[in-house]
Amino acid sequence: MLKGKTALVTGSTSGIGKAIATRLASEGCNIVLNGFGDAGEIDTLKRSLASEHGVMAGYSSADLTRVPAIENMMKYVEDDFGGVDILVNNAGMQFVSPIEDFPVDKWNLIIALNLSAAFHTIRLSFPGMKQKGWGRIINIASAHAKVASPFKSAYVAAKHGISGLTKVTALEGATHGIRCNSICPGYVLTPLVENQVADTAKARGMTEEQVKRDVLLAAQPTKEFVTVEQVAAFTAFLCSPDGDQINGTDLSVDGGWTAQ
Repeated sequence: MLKGKTALVTGSTSGIGKAIATRLASEGCNIVLNGFGDAGEIDTLKRSLASEHGVMAGYSSADLTRVPAIENMMKYVEDDFGGVDILVNNAGMQFVSPIEDFPVDKWNLIIALNLSAAFHTIRLSFPGMKQKGWGRIINIASAHAKVASPFKSAYVAAKHGISGLTKVTALEGATHGIRCNSICPGYVLTPLVENQVADTAKARGMTEEQVKRDVLLAAQPTKEFVTVEQVAAFTAFLCSPDGDQINGTDLSVDGGWTAQ
């Protein structure tokens, strides 16, 4: 059903974004990757998506904290792929600090990457989606788009902002065949989180299983991590005809975290 559509997935060289790009490629989407990482590994990923799924695959190394870089990336997708049909705003970062000590440069960086970048990719993809009469925008938010945790002021502010941006985008696109939703995962066991588990275990003198259960999953009632494949499958569903009337919602995939 998505064959021939072009999906731009930001932050897709690893973790959740990589899983989403892989799932959408399996549904027949041409894929434009974006993110940082080893050039050889990214090229291998791009080639494997193209060969395994019979789609076109591209890559942009755009630094999404810079507006000119975003504009260049969107022009590349327009010129080489005919524009964005499916936009997945997934790129993000985290920094933890008490609010009175929170570095201003970190605040600015997180707001730029986690919130402003999504605004820019949306504003630049909207005209093409309107012209085609179809578009799907999925913002990968977080449980922190709905609830807060101490010491994460910038991240929580950005994710709450994504929730608001999602709703406005959904309203403006509703009569143009454009749908916009956010997915709000709880803790997802990505390679980045795996490294955090090991570091936390060493720092606190705990086993890795204790860190997972008593630290990371303390707020997640199922005591199970969300998988990248589950987030990717939900993304694909929202892009399918079965998701046509889901619009402007923050959809939790968090094991019951925000039900408490």
